Amino acid sequence: MTTIRLPEHPAPETFTDAAQAVERLELLYRQSTEFLCNAFMAVMSGNAPQDQRIRAFYPEIRFTTSSFAQVDSRLSFGHVSMPGTYATTVTRPDLFRNYLIQQIGLLIKNHGQPVVIGASETPIPVHFAVASRQDLTVPQDGAAGFTLRDVFDVPDLSTTNDDIVNGTHQPANGSGPLSLFTAQRVDYSLARLAHYTATDPSHFQNHVLFTNYQFYVAEFEAYARAQLADPASGYSSFVSTGDHEITDADADIPAIAKLPQMPTYHLKRADGSGITLVNIGVGPSNAKTATDHIAVLRPHAWLMVGHCAGLRNTQALGDFVLAHAYLREDHVLDDDLPVWTPIPALAEIQIALEQAVAEVTEFEGYDLKRIMRTGTVATIDNRNWELRDQSGPVQRLSQSRAIALDMESATIAANGYRFRVPYGTLLCVSDKPLHGELKLPGMASDFYQTQVARHLQIGIRAMEQLRGMPLERLHSRKLRSFDETAFL
Repeated sequence: MTTIRLPEHPAPETFTDAAQAVERLELLYRQSTEFLCNAFMAVMSGNAPQDQRIRAFYPEIRFTTSSFAQVDSRLSFGHVSMPGTYATTVTRPDLFRNYLIQQIGLLIKNHGQPVVIGASETPIPVHFAVASRQDLTVPQDGAAGFTLRDVFDVPDLSTTNDDIVNGTHQPANGSGPLSLFTAQRVDYSLARLAHYTATDPSHFQNHVLFTNYQFYVAEFEAYARAQLADPASGYSSFVSTGDHEITDADADIPAIAKLPQMPTYHLKRADGSGITLVNIGVGPSNAKTATDHIAVLRPHAWLMVGHCAGLRNTQALGDFVLAHAYLREDHVLDDDLPVWTPIPALAEIQIALEQAVAEVTEFEGYDLKRIMRTGTVATIDNRNWELRDQSGPVQRLSQSRAIALDMESATIAANGYRFRVPYGTLLCVSDKPLHGELKLPGMASDFYQTQVARHLQIGIRAMEQLRGMPLERLHSRKLRSFDETAFL
């Protein structure tokens, strides 16, 4: 008969203080992961138990209310819509400490009810428990002297999915979800982020810029060094791919032998309100992969600042495109978000981007139309779409009133909508294939040299404006569904 060995935990307890509740979450998580790590090291040393499983559970937040009383209707988060019991499992409470204090605090304040903190019934996979230990690695199945799954829990796809964000979740044990992601789903993404970006998830900031060209990286580093040289900037350090962190503007950053799939850089502030730049490369699949995983960090905004094909003859190379609608021909999200779902422009983001363009270019009002158009951006999954029969694509682009085409923007916006992360797009016209201006090597080189710095500066300026906006205003109710989770 197989027995189960468990760590010792304090009994579930109610809390009316959010900080104390998070301290208990940290204690429970630390007890569980230390227990699993110690047991794993013992087993790998040749002490595999006989007829015994070693198991530890994620901590859990549980909340119950019996009142139909409506909270402030202006709020898009921080409350539940119906009486009942709600719960969520939690991982890495140290990483999410500020977020958890904020979300739990709002829940307690808005409903006047405590939360209950205790161990959940969801086991922690040993792979995730040892993830933060550089000296420990889980061997592949069959590589150890015992069958891993006979002793430890491994990742379970039944709890590692997007059912909650996609609106297909079926409540278990009579309780609804408190947050958009289960602990296993978060752990999965934290591991993927470290792999794809070659930076630790703890470095990610609340404001994320996506680009589709490496040319932006050098400009971002130059801007970061200038900010570090200014004691009044509020920025504390710069982290490059490979987790190389500098606090001195003149410090060297060692080159790494091989860039990861999505090189990522972080201009940090002490409270996490800095800016992260991710070079997602080209294509909607990369855009989906990056946003699928960054979403679990609950950023306050993400913006696409990449290059695009201008579709109107009145556009010039170097003009800007502010997306206010998206034509989704990328298809990578069709199974998660139906193509008939509208992806609305968010006023707060649009205003910040337009103001940033005006500040950086010094064009105002009607004169902004000289260098920027607002309209539909089409995102396609075929980089060489120009080589196909033009009658179909061009007709659809014209019918949609599209003014620009790229391979990432609609994917990023759609996943922002899906994950309730405020989103926006400001593109720069790099070619006009319908009008004979193709992106050729010599022309592109001159273009990049003159335009990259200004374009990136606009994205940074917009993020700095959004940073000063209250969260309850930035996280729009337009992103929330009928039956929404209390946590952002």
